[in-house]
Amino acid sequence: MAPSPSVLVPATLFTIMFALGVGLPLDGFSRWQQQRGVLLRGLLGTCVLVPLAAVALLLWPATLSLSQPARFAIALMAVSPSAPLLLRKAGKQGGDRSLAALLQVGAALVAILITRIFGVSGWAIEARHVAGQVALAQLVPLLLGLLLRRFAPQWASRLEAPLDRIANVLLLLLVLVVLAKTAPLLTTYVGANLVALPVMGALVLISLALGYGLADRDPQQRVTLALVTSMRNPGLALLLAGTYAPEVPAVKLGILMYLLITVLLSIPFLHWQRLRQA
Repeated sequence: MAPSPSVLVPATLFTIMFALGVGLPLDGFSRWQQQRGVLLRGLLGTCVLVPLAAVALLLWPATLSLSQPARFAIALMAVSPSAPLLLRKAGKQGGDRSLAALLQVGAALVAILITRIFGVSGWAIEARHVAGQVALAQLVPLLLGLLLRRFAPQWASRLEAPLDRIANVLLLLLVLVVLAKTAPLLTTYVGANLVALPVMGALVLISLALGYGLADRDPQQRVTLALVTSMRNPGLALLLAGTYAPEVPAVKLGILMYLLITVLLSIPFLHWQRLRQA
C-alpha cells in the first residue's frame, strides 16, 4: 500500500529543510550586511513584483476566459513565495546557497504579510494559517539543523551525507506517489484548461526574468535570484486551497500544474546559465 501524500509531504519537507540546515555554512548568514541591496531586491521581486505580475495577467482581457479554479491556482502560487526546495535547487544548479537561505527565510516571513495584502478574491486568508505552515515546514527544521551545525559540528558533519540521501529518497517517493495519484486527473485538467497553461507559463517566465534582472552581474547571484522569484511554495498554496476551497479539487490540480510548468521552464534557463558559466 502506497504511503499517503498527507504524511509524505510534511515528512519530506521537514527532512529536506533539516538536512539543508545541517549542511549550510554558518558564516554565510553574516553576509546579509554586505548584501543588503541584493537581498532587498530579491525580496521585492519574489514577494511583490511576482504577485503584481499575476494581477496584471489575470486582469488582462485575453485571460478573462480562464476558469475560476485556474485563476485561484495562479493567484495562490503568486502570493506563496519561499519554496521549501529552493536551497537544494540553488546549491545544485550553480547558485549561492547562503544567499538563497537568507532570501528564503526573509521571504518566508514576508509571506505572512503578502497573503494578507494581496489575498485572493473572495477568500479571507488568515495570517495564522500562513504563519503555521511557514514555521512548521520551513523555519523550525532549518533552525534545528543550523543549531546542530553550531553546537555539534562533528555530529553535523557525520549526519550531512546520510540526511541528504534520506531526503533524496523521500523526495523521489513523494514525486512518484503524487504522480500515481494525480496523473489521470491532471490529464483531464489539461484538456479542460488549455488556455490556463500558457498564462501559467508566462508568469513563470516573467518571474525568471525579474529575478535575473534584479541581480548583479555575478552569475551565481543571477541563478539564485531567478530561482527565488520563479519557484513558489506549493505547500503553502495547497494548504490555503484545502482550507478555503476544499470542495474545488481543480484548484489543487492547477497548483500542481503550475509547479510542473515551473520545473519544465527552469530546465532550459539553467542549461543556458551553465553554458554561460562554462
